[in-house]
Amino acid sequence: MTERFVKHATFVVERTYAASPAKVYQAWADPAAKSKWFSKPEIFEFRVGGREYSRGGPPEGPVFTFDVCYQEIIPEQRIVYSYTLDSDDIRISVSITTIELIPTVGGTKLIFTEQGAFFDGYDTPEVREHGTKEMLDALGKTL
Repeated sequence: MTERFVKHATFVVERTYAASPAKVYQAWADPAAKSKWFSKPEIFEFRVGGREYSRGGPPEGPVFTFDVCYQEIIPEQRIVYSYTLDSDDIRISVSITTIELIPTVGGTKLIFTEQGAFFDGYDTPEVREHGTKEMLDALGKTL
């Protein structure tokens, strides 16, 4: 029998972009813009109660499934979503993410907070935080 456990964690990543909150928000809200820095979704319903769904991964595997439900959207200010992440057929985590967009002189401060339950050692908060930093850096390059 496999030992089952859950590791709970919260991490915060901050970035400042030389782009307006409207432009940063649009990079999350528009599927074509988002696919330039994140995986291209198979389903993209950017609205409260809407779903975002994508599957993919490296050629040698595994296949990751990202399944989102948008909980709150305040244009140009805040995006909150809950999501599951699967690796092949194994659920590796469930999280809630809050993205805050704060106007600054000459740009936007983005605060990304993730609260997660990471299952059975298949993923860790440290690995997820590292991936989030890379993702937000990729967003910055597209802005």
